[in-house]
Amino acid sequence: MNCLVDTHIFIWSLNSSRKLSNKAQKILKDPDNNIYVSTASLWEISIKNTAGKLSLKTTLAEMVSLSGFEVIPIMLSHVLQIGKLPLYHKDPFDRMLIAQAKAEKLNLITTDQKIKKYDIPTT
Repeated sequence: MNCLVDTHIFIWSLNSSRKLSNKAQKILKDPDNNIYVSTASLWEISIKNTAGKLSLKTTLAEMVSLSGFEVIPIMLSHVLQIGKLPLYHKDPFDRMLIAQAKAEKLNLITTDQKIKKYDIPTT
């Protein structure tokens, strides 16, 4: 399975958070699955850290390394996909994740109910 993690799932996975569902934990730990984190999520984390809304214990590069997830860059095809999305969700970072999941045919792992309104597979 090819999956993209929402920003909060990325953070929770690094902290072994109890907030992660059993299903999400199994997907993230399965070596047969390809798990991606978006550059958009890393950008969002950086902004929140700088604004004091999130405190990082390590660098973003170390977070990515520790996660073992592959980074998916923001591409023109993703930006163009955003313009085709209905406005169920107004958060620009989440809209980018939705666009990436749709364009790349990825299952988006999230707990965000607004994201689940879109025509993409979610867990």
